[in-house]
Amino acid sequence: QVQLVESGGGLVQAGGSLRLSCAASGRTFSTDTMAWFRQAPGKEREFVAYIRGSAGSTYYKDSVKGRFTISRDNAKNTMYLQMNSLKPEDTAVYYCAGRLGTGWPTRTYEYNYWGQGTQVTVSS
Repeated sequence: QVQLVESGGGLVQAGGSLRLSCAASGRTFSTDTMAWFRQAPGKEREFVAYIRGSAGSTYYKDSVKGRFTISRDNAKNTMYLQMNSLKPEDTAVYYCAGRLGTGWPTRTYEYNYWGQGTQVTVSS
C-alpha cells in the first residue's frame, strides 16, 4: 500500500516562502509522475505542478510559474514544492499525488494515490 505524507505547511506573510515535502512509502516512485494539487475553502481541488519520473520534466499552473518550483529526490522517495513570493490567494490545503506511469496529467482523476494534505495560509 502506497502512503504519501506531506509536511512543511504553515502560516506565512505575503511575500514569504515555504517548502513543502511529500514522502512516499510502500512503493518506489522513481518512474511515477508526481504532482501537487491544492484546494481552497469552497473550491474544487486544482492542479499546481507535476514532475515526471524519468526525465524529470515539469509543468506548472500559470499563476504559480516563476514563483513555485517542483523537484524530487528519487533516492529519498521524496518530492518537494518550493513556494516563493507567496500571495493570499495561494492559501489552501496542498496535496501531493502520484500517477503510475507518465503522460501529461493535470486532472485529479489521472492520479492513483494521494496524501492527506498540509495547510498553507498566507496572510496579507
